[in-house]
Amino acid sequence: MKKQYAVFGLGKFGSSVAVTLEKLGCEVIAVDIAEEKVQEIADQVSYAMRADLHDTGVIQSLGLRNLDGAVVAIADNMESSIMATILSKEAGIPYVLAKAQDELHASILKRVGADAIVFPEMEMGRRVAKNLVSTNFADWIELSPDYSIVETRVPEKWIGKTLRELRIRERYGFNVVGIKKDEKVDVNVRPEMPLEEGTIMIFIGSNEMLNKYKGE
Repeated sequence: MKKQYAVFGLGKFGSSVAVTLEKLGCEVIAVDIAEEKVQEIADQVSYAMRADLHDTGVIQSLGLRNLDGAVVAIADNMESSIMATILSKEAGIPYVLAKAQDELHASILKRVGADAIVFPEMEMGRRVAKNLVSTNFADWIELSPDYSIVETRVPEKWIGKTLRELRIRERYGFNVVGIKKDEKVDVNVRPEMPLEEGTIMIFIGSNEMLNKYKGE
């Protein structure tokens, strides 16, 4: 059975989440007060509808009780964001992820029941800054203040060698969790498989060890 999610707020963040969930095989109910935003996404999700979340009967009327989760992406309107979070939890939705403007907004959302908070603009800013100063990695995604996932093109000296030969964990202190070639990701990397030119390697490790890596 497909997992089912609701996304409240169809700005850039909400729309991206809704469309991505749909592409991942989920059923998505996309909701916004603006009719034009609903129309823009209607062909890309299972259901798209206009609704005013200030109406306390909206969540119940949408029949969301059996959903696996909800994403509240209405950060520019704190009142609507808080109301959507409260109504989602009251409807019995087990997992609610909410977008916050700032720490105060996040604190309020947590108090009214949000299970997780995201700051997309702040997180993207940190990611961009990391990528600017880290010349050794093509992409840097923080998992926590201490650990990150990074991507880097396979060094020329590593081409034709296997992970078993390279002993990356022993030498550098981080793990290879996947490789990417032609936009295809393989997370079951065989230690005896020679690395090919043009391959992107995906590492996970502590920020301390990743920062020490100087490339080859």
